[in-house]
Amino acid sequence: MKTSPAPRRLGELAAHVGGELLGDPEQLIHGLNGLEEASPGDVSFYGNTRYRRQFEATKASAVLVGGDTPPREGVALVRVSNPHLAYAKLLRLFHPANRPAPGVRPGAHVHPEATIHPEATVLAGACVEAGARVGARSVLYPGAYLGEHATVGEDSVLHPNVTVRERCVIGNRVILHAASVVGADGFGFAFNPEGEEGPEHFKIPQVGNVRIEDDVEVGACTCIDRATVGETVVGRGSKLDNLVQIAHNVRVGPMSLICAQAGVSGSAEIGTGVVLAGQVGVVGHIRVGDLAKVGAQSGVAHDVPDGQVVSGSPAIAHREWLRASAASGQVADMLKEMRALRRRVEQLEKAKGE
Repeated sequence: MKTSPAPRRLGELAAHVGGELLGDPEQLIHGLNGLEEASPGDVSFYGNTRYRRQFEATKASAVLVGGDTPPREGVALVRVSNPHLAYAKLLRLFHPANRPAPGVRPGAHVHPEATIHPEATVLAGACVEAGARVGARSVLYPGAYLGEHATVGEDSVLHPNVTVRERCVIGNRVILHAASVVGADGFGFAFNPEGEEGPEHFKIPQVGNVRIEDDVEVGACTCIDRATVGETVVGRGSKLDNLVQIAHNVRVGPMSLICAQAGVSGSAEIGTGVVLAGQVGVVGHIRVGDLAKVGAQSGVAHDVPDGQVVSGSPAIAHREWLRASAASGQVADMLKEMRALRRRVEQLEKAKGE
């Protein structure tokens, strides 16, 4: 049975996030919650003026706010530069990660030629094949599979039913959520019109691997395919949401964000600090430049320059897409007006001919 977090003094919490406290430092805080859901004894955060009404009505005892937020009667404020980040730090303080004790549990399958660090944890139902390595303080939950000669670094977590195929490399402090697959075959076929049984899609052997660098998080049911040759790479600090598809030989740069149901086709390059919003599709063999942002449901068919914001399908500059979207609602009226003008011109030409 999970116990509730121990209460903490508000002054301690303000110091933990480097904030300026406007309120009683001795007040006890029992937990954290959203502005609408919070009750006395809770801390919440207010970082966007769209939630001003919720901020003004909240029952929280204290709220993390930006530096320019005016005081609110009956609510202590903790002024910080980034309320969202401060809230995340307090959540981690109140709810530290729970990692099981180290050791290989009965019911785990660990090949005699695998290497498991004494401080790592392999739970019942996990499988570690020959030549695979698991680093210190890493955890393999039930159903996790680590293929031959695959490597998991230190402080990483493979949640239930994660698959890491042969020779793939997982860095330090990596989180792979449930049912994600690293190192499945890339989607590679060559058409052969003269196969033994008739025309066929001849499977191209996928003999490369996947390398996931440090501090990457991969969402549930996300797939990162192995390279045909060479490597598929996810760079340091990047975060992939649930249901993302990364194809063979893709290179995702450091600190990028790829949201749910996005797909990146083979040999595309995603730069540093890129944001791909939900359901974005990127065709193969192109580059999305550093710090570029791609709006939801966009289709990227050409290179995107560094720092550009694009939307739509095919993706164009975001401002142009906004104008086009606004105009699309007027198309029916424009067509009606154009037809009326055409009839008027025809009438004038007919009258002139008479």
